[in-house]
This record gives sequence, C-alpha cells and structure tokens, in this order.
Amino acid sequence: MATTDLTPDATTTGPVLAVSEKAQRRVLDLLAAEADPDGLALWVEVMGVDRGEYVYDLYFQAVGEAGAGDRHFTVGELAVVVPSDSVDALSGATLDVNRDLLNPGLMMDNPNTPPAPEAPAALDLHGTPAERIVQVLEGQINPSIASHGGRADLVRFDEATGTVELRLSGGCQGCAQSTATLRNGIEGALRAAIPEITEVVDVTDHAGGANPYY
Repeated sequence: MATTDLTPDATTTGPVLAVSEKAQRRVLDLLAAEADPDGLALWVEVMGVDRGEYVYDLYFQAVGEAGAGDRHFTVGELAVVVPSDSVDALSGATLDVNRDLLNPGLMMDNPNTPPAPEAPAALDLHGTPAERIVQVLEGQINPSIASHGGRADLVRFDEATGTVELRLSGGCQGCAQSTATLRNGIEGALRAAIPEITEVVDVTDHAGGANPYY
C-alpha cells in the first residue's frame, strides 16, 4: 500500500493510519460524486468516546485547510487529513469496510483505547427522554459538529419503540459522510447517555442540502 507524506514541515513523518483497498474504493466513489472533488481530502478525527471506545467523524474538506500540526498524506489515490488533536488516538489504526453484506460501511480498527475518564460526564441530564435528548444534542453533539457548520435537531422520540428521529442541517445536510457521522458519533453519544434509546434514524432531506460540508 503506497503512502506519501505531503507535509515536509510536519512535526512527524509518515501516515497516521492505514486505509484498506476496499475502504479506498468506497471513499473514492463517494468523493467522485462531489460537485468539486479536486483538492478535497478525507478528514478523519476522533469525535469523542462511547463505552470505552473512540468514536469517529469522517468528512470531505479541502486539503489546503489543514493547519499547523495536522497530518495530511496519501494512501493510494486518496488524500487523508488527520487533525492534530486526533493524531495520537489514530496512530496505527486502519480504516476498513465491515463484512456485513446487507449493510456494508466503513469501520475503524484501532489498537488505541481512550484513557480512563477522570470524572463523570459533565452533563446533568434531567426530564423526559425527549428533553434529555435535546440536552445531549445541545450540550455535547452540536458544539462538536458546529466546527463543520453542522447541526442535529430532535424531530421526534417514540417512547414505545425507543426510536429517535433526527434532522441534520447546515454542513451536515447533503454531506456524503453524514451517515458515518450519525452512526459513529451522534448515535453512540445519545445511546450512551440515554438508555431508553434503541435506534437513531436520520430523517433529513439530504437532496435539499444547499451547503454540504462534503
């Protein structure tokens, strides 16, 4: 698997994580569907921690927006950027495709584990499940995806089934990586905080997205 470091002034050399050939093909197919794929890279970062495991955010953004300390490199034909604060947590990981034939998707094989938390979660949740869902969205999730111009709002919570319906907006509406964001980050954070939740469903009209964050 060929890799090339694109940042000669980077603080360290070499790629942060590997990307399997299957995952490369899947991401490149998504990238090709973008309106202006030239100059975009797959950004991979740690979004948080759920049940003792890292959760991840994957999205397309211009490689030129990488800042000091961010790592950008190529794997095959795919440009990848890892933000500086995610480098240590993703070092040695592999982005791959799961083996679920009915619902294949990207997965992360990461040898690293988060450090033990020093204190319980800061959010003081109270009220009905729907009210607590809004508290997690506003206190934890939206501040995280705001850096991508995105937002998640509660549409409905079905107490009988435990199903949460969310609408993504801003940079998340129409984003090719919104499914990965929902599954790897938002759903994990909600289910970890609110045990009544059994499923999180995206009801966003992604075809109507006017300014997707790739």
